[in-house]
Amino acid sequence: MSATVPSDDEVFAAFPGVQIDRDNVAHYRGLLQGRLLINRCAGCGWWIYPHRPLCPQCLSWQVTPQPVSGRGTVFMYTLIHQERDPEGQPRAPVIAAAVELAEQRGLRYLARIVHCPPERLALDMAVWLCWIDDGGRRMPAFEPARGS
Repeated sequence: MSATVPSDDEVFAAFPGVQIDRDNVAHYRGLLQGRLLINRCAGCGWWIYPHRPLCPQCLSWQVTPQPVSGRGTVFMYTLIHQERDPEGQPRAPVIAAAVELAEQRGLRYLARIVHCPPERLALDMAVWLCWIDDGGRRMPAFEPARGS
């Protein structure tokens, strides 16, 4: 985890082609630091993802990025078999999932599932946050929780 806070220029350079704005820049800055940050309302405690500046529960503007525990369960998933580079070698399917985070029912984060063969994957399976290298940058992913 980096001790320095990445500048806006560093965030934009690290995520070319991503729509970064004032509502989600802290999320991407956190990713560069190895932290998964989700917006949370200071008024009522509601977690807000996708990131928005206004709490949909109490209409407060007091929304700030907060770290999540990294615990969750697989809500839904798909196997992606398509290779993006037509010249590239075929790879094993990528598991993409909506993980319901433990912080709040309905709070779901989209990420890859790693260290899990597709045949072992199941709905409601407990998973933990981990970090993977994706083209030279660390990105959040989830792996099966111990004992699941």
